[in-house]
Amino acid sequence: MRRPGFDWLPPVAQRTKAHNIPAVSSSPATLEEKYRRLLEVIAAHGRVAVAFSGGVDSSFLCRAARDAVGDGAIAITVTGPMMPSDDLATAKQIAALTGIRHLFIDDPELDEPVAANPINRCYHCKKIEFARIAEVARQHDVATVLDGSNLDDEGDYRPGLTALSELKVTSPLRVAGLRKADIRELSRELGLPTWDKPAAACLGSRVPYGERITLEKLRAIDRAEQTLRAHGFRQCRVRHHGDIARLEVAPAERSRFFDPVLLDTLSREIKAAGFRYVCLELEGYQMGSLNRVLPSEALAKEGAPAPHA
Repeated sequence: MRRPGFDWLPPVAQRTKAHNIPAVSSSPATLEEKYRRLLEVIAAHGRVAVAFSGGVDSSFLCRAARDAVGDGAIAITVTGPMMPSDDLATAKQIAALTGIRHLFIDDPELDEPVAANPINRCYHCKKIEFARIAEVARQHDVATVLDGSNLDDEGDYRPGLTALSELKVTSPLRVAGLRKADIRELSRELGLPTWDKPAAACLGSRVPYGERITLEKLRAIDRAEQTLRAHGFRQCRVRHHGDIARLEVAPAERSRFFDPVLLDTLSREIKAAGFRYVCLELEGYQMGSLNRVLPSEALAKEGAPAPHA
């Protein structure tokens, strides 16, 4: 199959008006057509603010926003203890690469509804975070906030999507019919280094529901995950179970733990991050694994699908 080309797309600096965007049919099929549709969706809003986490989706959305409205796009990143250190570094890199104006909201504390860590923690977190992003956007004469959720996000337990709907946040990737695989391929075509970045989530997702989230726990998780990445593990999570760190790595990377030298090194370094014991999840990394403890009744009450097994 022919890979999509972007010869029709002029350099970002030359593209500041919506009329530069080619029209497409209402039923996009190819990736190129989907991207054109995405630009149309964004351009219809005029000035936009991208809620920018440094992940695959929001990085791609920053590039698309620049392509659609040029200097009419800004990116806003909320920095705080829930954000993995690597994501902040990536956000700065992508902002510099795309040329989008990058603003920061420093949020060093944990809001009580989030720290309490109920099963709908993501709802409270997104409601607070995006309200702050919208406020900063308004201060810069921007009325529309964009988020990077895509069609695949509708198949998992994501109460944060309810908060986005309540705040009238626009999700152009979903509107344009883009899935994660589309976003990765388009990111690769556009030269974004995030095209193959592993899936990411806030550090709070490593703490089981009902257990209080603290700054100390988040620092320990972040340091432990940095340790794993420093040893070459790409897709990894450190789940916090009191004084136990439960490691999840991509199934294909599990065989590396047969190296006793690596085992001893990781045990020592992760314990130094703030844990007493270190153990390995034998099945490897599974997205949303902590959702398995949620009863179906609770999920139904939240209007969410059952968690993946």
